[in-house]
Amino acid sequence: MHGTFVWNELATKDVEAAKAFYAETLGWTFEEFAIPDGKYWVAKSDGQIVAGLGGMEAGAIPDATESYWFSLIGVDDVDARVEKAVARGATVVRPPMDVPNVGRVAIIRDPTGAAVGWMKGV
Repeated sequence: MHGTFVWNELATKDVEAAKAFYAETLGWTFEEFAIPDGKYWVAKSDGQIVAGLGGMEAGAIPDATESYWFSLIGVDDVDARVEKAVARGATVVRPPMDVPNVGRVAIIRDPTGAAVGWMKGV
């Protein structure tokens, strides 16, 4: 999975409205997933997990003021890849951390300013 997008999640100001919208338009169902900060849901389509959804407090970008979709790319070694990214002009938004039952995750801004997550799953 190295170098490919592996996860997408929505950080939103109105979780219930977002859940209703995607349930009605795409047929998604939602299952709560425990996280330390706030509430988080996994979205399912035909029983398959397809995305995540949470409030702004659970979002990847701490200074965001509007709802947004966020993507994570799978990498072979989060710490080594973040170090390499920083050497090439990236900045760290959230340093590498372990997320229980998920894996190791970091968030960076590439040299153009675009935020992206890098992840190695469990």
